[in-house]
Amino acid sequence: MAVSKTSLHAGDLIREILLDSTDVSARCNKIFPVAVDNAVLPYILYRRVSLEQNANKAGQPGADSVSIEVICFTADYDDGVELAEAVRDALDNKRDIQDDDETLVMRSCTLVDSEEAWQDDAYVQQLVFNVKI
Repeated sequence: MAVSKTSLHAGDLIREILLDSTDVSARCNKIFPVAVDNAVLPYILYRRVSLEQNANKAGQPGADSVSIEVICFTADYDDGVELAEAVRDALDNKRDIQDDDETLVMRSCTLVDSEEAWQDDAYVQQLVFNVKI
């Protein structure tokens, strides 16, 4: 018996959207969930960093709010900013997107935070999106 999909699967939608973006695909080699041991720059990691279940007025489960962190790793700073811009263009203000089997719907996706850094010999652009499921 299959388990129904909930907002815990929000990362699947984010990955699908990023893989479908020609701008993102043109600027990175791979897109990984959570972590990776060996990867060739440039690449993207994504992960769920928080989840808040919102009840409706009747006390029933409503839209969940999920924070998804998308982290771009590149060898060159300018390439990292361009990749981050492509990610933002693919995800920011998108709504009503369903997964392949139409069991999960992303009601909205909004960029809420951004940070940059240097880590493990790579430039890092971190974007945080608030996703409503």
